[in-house]
Order: sequence, then C-alpha cells, then structure tokens
Amino acid sequence: MATMSTAKRRTTDYRIDPFDLHLFAAVVAHGTITAAASAVNLSLAAASARLKALEDATGSHLLERSKSGAAPTDAGRALLRHANRVLAELESLHVEMASFGHGLRGTVRLLCNTAAMTETLPRTIGQFLVKTPDLDVDVQELPSEAVIDALRRGTAELGIVADHVDTSGLLAQPWVDDRLVVLWPEHWSLGRRRSIAYGELLEHPLVGLAWDSGLSRFLAAQASRSGRVPRHRVRLGGFDAVAELVAAGVGAAVMPESAAARFGMDGTRIVPLSDAWSRRKLLVCMTPAGSGLSSVCALADALLKMQPTLIGR
Repeated sequence: MATMSTAKRRTTDYRIDPFDLHLFAAVVAHGTITAAASAVNLSLAAASARLKALEDATGSHLLERSKSGAAPTDAGRALLRHANRVLAELESLHVEMASFGHGLRGTVRLLCNTAAMTETLPRTIGQFLVKTPDLDVDVQELPSEAVIDALRRGTAELGIVADHVDTSGLLAQPWVDDRLVVLWPEHWSLGRRRSIAYGELLEHPLVGLAWDSGLSRFLAAQASRSGRVPRHRVRLGGFDAVAELVAAGVGAAVMPESAAARFGMDGTRIVPLSDAWSRRKLLVCMTPAGSGLSSVCALADALLKMQPTLIGR
C-alpha cells in the first residue's frame, strides 16, 4: 500500500507547468531570477515562488543562488535539456495543429549559417511560404557549430550547416555547394596567380561582415589555427556594402562565390581560396524528433526539392 501511495504522489508531483520550464530556462539564459522574471512578465516574488514549487515537484535542487545571480546545478542542467525539448515540442504542436484551427498560425524555427541566410535561402523559401499561408518560418543565422548544438539540445528541429561540422545523431542531406572566394581590389597586384591561401590573405587588410556573423566566426577560427588575427578595416552588414569598399580599395573580403559574382563590380576581381575548407557543401539537417513532425518535414522537403542554383557554380 505504501508503494502505491508513493507512486500516486509522484505522478501528481510531476505535473509540471510548461510555463515554469519557460521561467527556469529564462533564469539560466539571463543568469539572474530578477532578469528572468522581467523577461516573462512576473514579479520577483512570483518567479521565486514558482521556481521553489518546481524544485519541490522535481524533488531536486535546481539552482545555486548567490549575490551575483543564479546558476543551474547538475540536476538543473539535466532539467534544462528536457525543458528545451518540451518547449520545442509544444511550439511544434501549435504548428502541427495550425491547419485545423481558425486563425491560428504556426511557426517552424530554421537555423542556418551565413551562406544559406544571405545567398541561398531567400531565393528558395518564398515558394514554400506562398503555398503554406498558415505556416511561418522563424529564420536565425548562427555559425554551423551553434546550429548543430541547438539541434542536439532540442531547441530547434531544422538547420542548414556547412559540411565541416559533425552531424552524427542527426538526419543530414546534401543541399547545395558552398565555395568561399576572395573579392580582391583589382589594383592590388596578385601577378598571374589563380588562387590565394587564407594564411597569405591575412597579411592584407580586410573588409568583412559583423564579427558575430556565422561566416566571420568561421573565418576567425581558421585564422586562429595559424596563430593569426585578421585585420579588418571595417565590418558591415551585408555583402553588397562589403563589395563597394573592396572596389574602393579599402581591403579584400572572403564571401560565397555567388555573392562575389553578384556584388562584384568594376575595380574588383574574384580570386579562389586554395584552402580545402573553402570548398564546402551545405547540408539540411533535421533532428529525429523533427522527422516526425509534418510541418518540419514539409519545409525540409520543400528546400531539398527546390534545388536552388548551386553556390560556387
């Protein structure tokens, strides 16, 4: 009898409010209960009470509180992994039911690297959105490594990455070629060379995208492997603006070949990079959980069937 009573009590205890999971994830993201409470529109007292109730429900100490803020315990980190998956599934539930509701709109979260975000995706996703008016797509640019990490943590079900990252545990299919080249000021002499190594390019001033863009982070990682730090004269928001300053002679720039071909102008020339990592393929990646969601599969299938003009061709 005691065993049955315990089992019933535990079943009741574990009826966790998804909002409390959202609050807990906000605490971990913001680092303090005060900031998390503000982010989810709760008073500090109400947020503290809900977090205490969450700890009681799970039977675990979830947060280490200090004067500097709050950090998850080992149990808290385990809960966070599950919370991210649960919240993502709830979002997907709304997406799945959108076609049955009246006026309810759903959203699929798509994470992608810079090449996909700026060059390929805008030209290929429009047809899908026109055909599925009840489904929106939330696109976020991240480095390929961060996209993979988010997929594995369950905070998204679909992503586009370069093939230099480890996609084990995910469903990955090749999408388009992605070749990185140098847009070079024409009056800078390169002799008759047909390519340049990235290490040698680092000896020259550069123009690039914002430091936190996926491409900038990827190139910074490549430079660090040789102990070099790129010298950027300026960073701008788009390849079109970057190309203008290359033409003016401010510096050279690394970008997808399609962007260089589209935005290159008088005063610039395209020089291929000789590094093996500059020739990549973009992959469409899906989580095993995402493969069971019709909305996610519909977007993935649409991207793969569109077969956009290959980058670098």
